Amino acid sequence: MYNFVTGPLVWLSFIIFVAGSIYKITSMLKLAKKDKVIYPYMNLKFSFRSLAHWLIPFGGRNMRLRPVMTIVTFTFHLCLLLTPIFLVGHITLWDMAWGISWWGLPDALANAMTVFVIAGCVFLLLRRLLFLEVYNVTYLGDYAFLLIVFLTFLTGFLAHHQMVDYKPILTLHVLCGEIMLIAIPLTRLSHMLYFFFTRAYMGCEFGFVRNSKDW
Repeated sequence: MYNFVTGPLVWLSFIIFVAGSIYKITSMLKLAKKDKVIYPYMNLKFSFRSLAHWLIPFGGRNMRLRPVMTIVTFTFHLCLLLTPIFLVGHITLWDMAWGISWWGLPDALANAMTVFVIAGCVFLLLRRLLFLEVYNVTYLGDYAFLLIVFLTFLTGFLAHHQMVDYKPILTLHVLCGEIMLIAIPLTRLSHMLYFFFTRAYMGCEFGFVRNSKDW
C-alpha cells in the first residue's frame, strides 16, 4: 500500500490536479469570451485596486467588522499554502527525486503553522455548524474537504514527531494530501483557481461601471 500511495498514486494525483486546473481555467476564459460585456469592461487600474484591497488583511470593510474571522482566515490560508511548499521534509523529497531544492521553514515555525491549520479546521467547522447564515450555504463536500485538510496536517504532524507507528501514519498522510490535490479542480475548491479573474472583474464592474467600491 505504501509503495502504491507514494508511487503511481502520486503521479495520478498530480496529473489530475494539473490537467483539471488547466481545463477549469480555460473553460472559464472561454465562457467569459462568449459574454460580450466581460472583457470590454476589464481595466487594469480597477482590477489591481480591487485585488489589493481583498488580498491585504483588513483591506475591506467586512474584514474590519469581523477582525477575529479576518485574522483566522488569512492566517489559515497562508499556513495551508506555505507549509507544504516550504516544509524541509517535502523539499528533501523533491531534492532526492529531481535534484531541486529551495529554502525551508525552521522546524519550530513549521510546527506552529501546522498546529494553526489543524486548529483552524476546527474553528471553521464550528463556524459552519453554529452560524445559520453559514450553515445554510454549506454542503457535504465543504465538511469533507475540511476533514481532508485536518487529517493531512494532523497525520503529517504525527508522522514528523513519530508519535504513532510511522509507516501507516505516513501512508495516510500522503494519501490525504493526494486526495486534497485531486479535489481542488473537481470540487467547489476550484474557486481558488478563479479568484484573481473574478475579483478583477468585480473590481471593474464596481469601479469602471458603477463608479463605486467593491470592498
